[in-house]
Amino acid sequence: MSLIAVEAAIKIADPSTRQALIEKSAPIQKATRDDEPGCMVYCFAADPCQDDLIQVYELWESEEALQAHFAHPNYHDMRAMLGAGGLVSAVSNKHRIDKSAPVYGEDRVATASFD
Repeated sequence: MSLIAVEAAIKIADPSTRQALIEKSAPIQKATRDDEPGCMVYCFAADPCQDDLIQVYELWESEEALQAHFAHPNYHDMRAMLGAGGLVSAVSNKHRIDKSAPVYGEDRVATASFD
């Protein structure tokens, strides 16, 4: 079974509303993490380099868990909240991950290798 990562870039119309929008999303983020089986990570955060951008990172245990999320009220609540918050665009991608490994080895050196 493969992990599924979702990454998204959400652009909003008014950068001055971004922090309030992220704060408003926090209860939905928490509910998704706590209540949806297979959710390992669900994070919507301010991009530190672009003031009109919210970065999204999700990690799911399986395709089935992600599919269940798409039918869950949390997903629909987040979409509605973001849409009402001045969403300009959203680009989302999912990635199937077939292997995971630590970034740092026992020698504390970062490596891109999975061996």
